[in-house]
Amino acid sequence: MARKPKHPVTEYAEKVVKGKILAGELTKLACERHLRDLKTCKSRGLYFDEEAADHAIEFFQFLKHSKGEWAGCTFELELWQKFIVGSLFGWMRKDGTRRFRTGLIEVPRKNGKSTLIAGIGLYLFVADGEPGAEIYSAATKRDQARIVWTEAAKMVKASPDLAARIRVYPGKGNMHIEATGAKFEPLGADADTMDGLNVHGALIDELHAHKNREVWDVLETATGARRQPLQIAITTAGFDQHGIGYEQHEYGTKILKRTIKDDTYFVYIACMDDDDDWTSVTTWKKANPNFGISVKEDDLKRKCEKAKEIPAAQNNFLCKHLNKWTQQATRWIDLGIWDENASIVVEEELRGRTCYGGLDLSSVNDITAWVMVFPDDDDIETVDVLCRFFCPEARLYDPRNKYKDQYQAWAKQGFLTPTPGEVVDYAFVREQIIRDAETFDLVDMNIDRLFNSHQIAGELMDAGIKVIGMVQGHLSYAVPMKEFERRLLSRKIRHGGNPVLRWMADNVAVREDPAGNLKPDKANSQGKIDGIVALVMALDRAIRHQDVSIYETQGIFVV
Repeated sequence: MARKPKHPVTEYAEKVVKGKILAGELTKLACERHLRDLKTCKSRGLYFDEEAADHAIEFFQFLKHSKGEWAGCTFELELWQKFIVGSLFGWMRKDGTRRFRTGLIEVPRKNGKSTLIAGIGLYLFVADGEPGAEIYSAATKRDQARIVWTEAAKMVKASPDLAARIRVYPGKGNMHIEATGAKFEPLGADADTMDGLNVHGALIDELHAHKNREVWDVLETATGARRQPLQIAITTAGFDQHGIGYEQHEYGTKILKRTIKDDTYFVYIACMDDDDDWTSVTTWKKANPNFGISVKEDDLKRKCEKAKEIPAAQNNFLCKHLNKWTQQATRWIDLGIWDENASIVVEEELRGRTCYGGLDLSSVNDITAWVMVFPDDDDIETVDVLCRFFCPEARLYDPRNKYKDQYQAWAKQGFLTPTPGEVVDYAFVREQIIRDAETFDLVDMNIDRLFNSHQIAGELMDAGIKVIGMVQGHLSYAVPMKEFERRLLSRKIRHGGNPVLRWMADNVAVREDPAGNLKPDKANSQGKIDGIVALVMALDRAIRHQDVSIYETQGIFVV
């Protein structure tokens, strides 16, 4: 009896993971996620419906390309495209509705982004079984939004089966199906109003170009009345690390790295890896899943030669053809090395041991971090790390907090302590520090000198705790940042694998001054980093007691 062939979604995932298809690390992580989910889905109320995936994949056979060398040809999905389409529509919840409600697809230019998302939009429009489906191709400007819509309209006109069901009005920017009341329109932030939408499918092309999150938030809010809506962005990398595009890129990357969990969010990112040679054809193949098909080697070679000579062209080549976000703040901590420092830390075994503390006070409505480091008796450079994180209880359920589900999970697991109300209860934090000072041999602690720390610092000193105000500048951080980095590389920061601290470690970006000194850069970090800041502050106190000379040689002064 012949063996049933593997489903194309699983086939692609296995070939990437086994190295039979060249791909970057983030693509591999997306494939590993699918294979891992196949093993664990039942316990999480999920399942992969091959028939549903095939239904969506086979729909593309009704579509035809409208331009280029394939104009008039049937849209035959490549295996990587089948992975995307099959994943989006094949993964289900136990109630029979789709698992994924948001999708992020990042691929370089010329990999057929607009054509693929137009086809996905048409499937949602005509074949998804949603009564009165409203599909919108969205952008900051309606003219930009019409690019995807126009591609979809051309596909409809070229397909007798679709043209028989769908009325197209190019001048009005409207397609609709009278039998179901469904419509497909372009939508821009420059429209008179975006109120009153009832979105089943939202298609956002080139998310990196959005200067703010207005369009994203409006569409996300407008899906609430639908049974299984899908909001999907397809984009290249960009240059703006403060916009919604990079925010979603970072969120998706964290899902793939498993620093956060979101079963509703699909991620596929094809790009070069950090240590790749950007001039290598191998790197071009890795970053471009359609290499040799719509992405031509000769074209990339010509642009690469130009980029070698012109720095501005190099940045553009990395960004647009290798999908590398450029001009971003320097990320500091390698997550693989971080995980290698995750030795077990047992709080009970730390009782009575000498320690030093760091307190990073958050804004009143988010996470505050209190961290202690315990030098090892046999090797003072090796430290055990004990973390406590606090946040207002309201933050766990705030719809504006995109990490609220993760906050709730951490709270249930005991890694995050909610304090009553909508702001952090500093009295709660103060009492915890006082209890810790009684339990452990707390020598002294650093606190942010420039934040609203005067009251709690005074109260802690009244309780007999030695508190030092640490200036948040390059000079103050130069030595402890360098020492933290050195000890982490030497596997001497035993942090116990705390998941909140791990998330923050992956978020940290740093800022360098002309002398090469580093300090944490909260403004450019992608998410909270308070735990790492507090850890460095605590390490600063430990170093000062262990070896004052290191500060003298670095020209650092006590403040």
